Amino acid sequence: MSIQLYFHKRNFDTQKAERFFKERRVPYQAMDLKKHRLGQKEVETFIRASSARDILDLEDIKVKSHPVAYTNDAQRIIDYVLENPRLLRTPIIRKGNKLVFGFDEQALEQLTKE
Repeated sequence: MSIQLYFHKRNFDTQKAERFFKERRVPYQAMDLKKHRLGQKEVETFIRASSARDILDLEDIKVKSHPVAYTNDAQRIIDYVLENPRLLRTPIIRKGNKLVFGFDEQALEQLTKE
């Protein structure tokens, strides 16, 4: 089962995740969210792995000023994210149904061992 790395910008956490995989020679598929349109099922999978609000980058000023930052309705969050994937907290690392949001070295170690 391959690892997918979803990102919308080359931020520091995305670079650390890429470095983590390259240093350990773990193959991964980079999914730039500018080029790869997310489907409803993908976003629903992200939410099932966490919570609807946990997938949002609530530290980003643009996300804080967006109406999505003030809702707990999962379907509205899905709709907003499908319309604008920049609202997501990245990187999102996926292996099957297991997901890691942001850079968490311990979680990635466990993910690559499975």
